[in-house]
Amino acid sequence: MKRKEQLEQLREMNLDELKEQADSLKESLFRLKFRKTLGVGETVSDIRREKKTLARVYTLISEKEVEAK
Repeated sequence: MKRKEQLEQLREMNLDELKEQADSLKESLFRLKFRKTLGVGETVSDIRREKKTLARVYTLISEKEVEAK
């Protein structure tokens, strides 16, 4: 999925959905790091992608929390 499409999809989510997305990204990131330590597959680019997506989700969560106030 391209970054622009992904960002549009994330912007359409409400606050609860974004928090669920953040939880699933954290779990995915943990699994990727675990696979990296085991030496299974090429995961460095996947880890970087997941980290950036998680940062985008956190940014959107903070934006929506500010809007709610």
